[in-house]
Amino acid sequence: MTGRVLVVNCGSSSLKYRLVDVAAGEALAWGLAERVGQPSGRLTHSRPGRPPDVVEQPLPDHAEALAAALAAFQRRGPALADAGLVAVAHRVVHGGDRFSAPVLVDDAVLRAIRELATLAPLHNPVNAVGIEVARRTFPGLPHVAVFDTAFHATLPPSAYTYAVPPQWAHDHGVRRYGFHGTSHAFVSRAAAEFLGRPVAEVNSVVLHLGNGASATAVAGGRSVDTSMGMTPLEGLVMGTRSGDVDPAVVAHLHRVAGLGPEEVDRALNSSSGMLALAGSNDLREVHRRIADGDDAAALALEVFCHRLRKYVGAYLAVLGRTDAIAFTGGIGENDPVVRARSLAGLERLGIRLDEERNAAREPGARRVSADDSPVAVLVVPTDEELEMARQTVALLDGHQRDEGRPGSQ
Repeated sequence: MTGRVLVVNCGSSSLKYRLVDVAAGEALAWGLAERVGQPSGRLTHSRPGRPPDVVEQPLPDHAEALAAALAAFQRRGPALADAGLVAVAHRVVHGGDRFSAPVLVDDAVLRAIRELATLAPLHNPVNAVGIEVARRTFPGLPHVAVFDTAFHATLPPSAYTYAVPPQWAHDHGVRRYGFHGTSHAFVSRAAAEFLGRPVAEVNSVVLHLGNGASATAVAGGRSVDTSMGMTPLEGLVMGTRSGDVDPAVVAHLHRVAGLGPEEVDRALNSSSGMLALAGSNDLREVHRRIADGDDAAALALEVFCHRLRKYVGAYLAVLGRTDAIAFTGGIGENDPVVRARSLAGLERLGIRLDEERNAAREPGARRVSADDSPVAVLVVPTDEELEMARQTVALLDGHQRDEGRPGSQ
């Protein structure tokens, strides 16, 4: 796989971008436009080995944010006109059951992404705006949509089906979809490579732990179960999301506190999780509060790790044979306490950490389990942008091969 891809990730008030050299597996430049649509904005453009270029300027919409990013490329390099761009890749949060792999964007695909906003109202509309703006900016390049949900298209019906009235699923898409798919795909493959084994032979549990957090059981490179559900709310305790909670809470709070469904939904997504329990959604601050004797913070960490341990145990059962547990994301890669506590007591299931390895802070993929641990415990830094770029180039290569076959015209 060769070529350079501009990866674009539009959020509600931000625009992230990265220029990726796929063959080298390296970022040539990256940046973040913040406070889009607010009175004051900021764009930070970075290149390896150089100080960041920071510009404070109004960014009234995503079109202006992308224009500011292009100006930064022109000002600080590398010049996109000479970069050998082959495509623009776009992160799209929800593909529903329509998109099980990356797709070339055309008008019909863009309409479908907008229609899927019913499943991701905070994300898909903004993702669509980013695609629209970039298509106008780069009309001569192919644009590829890469979906967070696509990696989980291999979930079996037993894993994605909710035990609810069937018309809910048929008419309204109520089922498990899963998220963080690009990260789980990248890390599960990287874990197999670290072990020196073919992906098809490795079963792993991937734990993507950041402000958003999810667990996935991966059997031979295929997602077979995952903790997030129809939305990213289900599953593990997260920074501001509750994770698993009895759905009857919604009706209960309406009866006893007069809270409406939308108000409860906002609270479960934006003011729950570690923020609710510890007063902060930053695990570094939670650790500081625990060191100061804060009982609420100590409980919050126990709840976080207990939920994580429960999912690890469940996915060991789902997989039957597990070769590796891979921690990734800001917390998974950098918090040895979370890794140790979330796996504590699982020694009889073949999981034994090496305390010194786990405590060491080293770059790159590494083993933190003992040499005699039947299940390897790994720390694997994720790279979602590189994964998106790789999938984009693979898609383009496949299209070129198809077009070159006899009878394809």
